[in-house]
Amino acid sequence: MNRLLAVLLLCTSAALAQTPSSQSAVTAPPAASQAKPEDVNSVDAILAATYDVISGPAGKKRDWERFRSLFYPGARLIPAGKRPNETEVRARVLTPDEYIERSAPFVEKEGFFERGVSNKVDRYGNIAHVFSTYESRHNANDAQPFQRGINSFQLVFDGKRWWVMTILWQGETPENPIPAEYLKK
Repeated sequence: MNRLLAVLLLCTSAALAQTPSSQSAVTAPPAASQAKPEDVNSVDAILAATYDVISGPAGKKRDWERFRSLFYPGARLIPAGKRPNETEVRARVLTPDEYIERSAPFVEKEGFFERGVSNKVDRYGNIAHVFSTYESRHNANDAQPFQRGINSFQLVFDGKRWWVMTILWQGETPENPIPAEYLKK
């Protein structure tokens, strides 16, 4: 029993002895992440930049380096919902690069404009959560969106800029309409 206690104390001591720099080295953003300062200086700015960078007419290449610059290392994009003719809700976890690989052919061929129409922001210290109701169109001037839904953004402020940590989203369906509280301006 004393040997088990000694091992547990040794493991605890080793964990506590880690220096802050060795812990932060794992999670610190790379110095090479060169975002436009105006894209990351506020919660509203990083949301606008995220929508802007994926939007554009058919045939237009997106600025995927700008897109990458918005995301903290290890960030994830997660679409959730039901596939046609299925009843089970699924979530697909993607890195920013996997999102680009899957989305670029569609948005650049079909045209894709997404914009936030209502944001509910909750912030505490250096973290923020935003429920951002979105509308998606193939052309900027389409009268009706082909899709609406909610993007759930988790953001972190590192003392210098905002970063996207996660975007989890679900499209609106007839059985799951967007609640009125998420449509307010």
